[in-house]
Amino acid sequence: MLAKRIIPCLDVKDGKVVKGIHFKNLRQAGEVVDLAKYYSDQEADELVFLDISATSEGRKTLKNLVKNVASNISIPFTVGGGIKSIDDILILLENGADKVSINTQAVRNPNIVYEAAKKFGSQCIVVAIDAKRMGSHRWDVYIESGKIPTGINVKEWAKQVEDLGAGEILLTSIDTDGTLAGYDFQLLTNITKAVKIPVIASGGAGSLEHIYKAVTECRASAVLLASLLHFKTFTIKQIKKFLAERKIPVRMN
Repeated sequence: MLAKRIIPCLDVKDGKVVKGIHFKNLRQAGEVVDLAKYYSDQEADELVFLDISATSEGRKTLKNLVKNVASNISIPFTVGGGIKSIDDILILLENGADKVSINTQAVRNPNIVYEAAKKFGSQCIVVAIDAKRMGSHRWDVYIESGKIPTGINVKEWAKQVEDLGAGEILLTSIDTDGTLAGYDFQLLTNITKAVKIPVIASGGAGSLEHIYKAVTECRASAVLLASLLHFKTFTIKQIKKFLAERKIPVRMN
């Protein structure tokens, strides 16, 4: 079994880290660079930076802030928000991102996933999928930070982006986001069974047991965490120690 990754997520709005519930009612959670450095020092495996208002505000990701974060950390760094073109991806990579996360534009122009994977390599391209439950066994893709329904089936979209060359899927449940009630484990299992590429579980972790279930029973390759870490419920070291004691491979110094 490959080592399971613990990935803090910085949702950024107006230059600050924020966290909400169901993508709404955002509250500030800290300074971007300070938190990024803290998580790097705490032995996070990677860091995800999502400029959550870039698409809805019709602007590019804050490249200067991305550059500042990159210069203060020593772990792999994924950046998303406002990406509309291959040039946008190049700018982020030139400013310190190791990977990019594409969400809305991937739905509107799936060819960007293919072109980006071909130009920069699949390992560099993450497709973020925001999923909302529509019934007992169906979830649909939502775009623009969960505001707009597309009618696209999440499972079919996940398989399509894998075929297009995405190297990883960042799967967020809008229904469980920020609730601390646990990931949507049924959704997560459906997607990890449908694709061969790594799937990052996102949205709803509230306990160590939730994380354990995601990486074992649901077969997630990594977990994305925000509330649990930002508000100091657990540290990354505590999470890794908990998993290691249960024979789950994690990277620890």
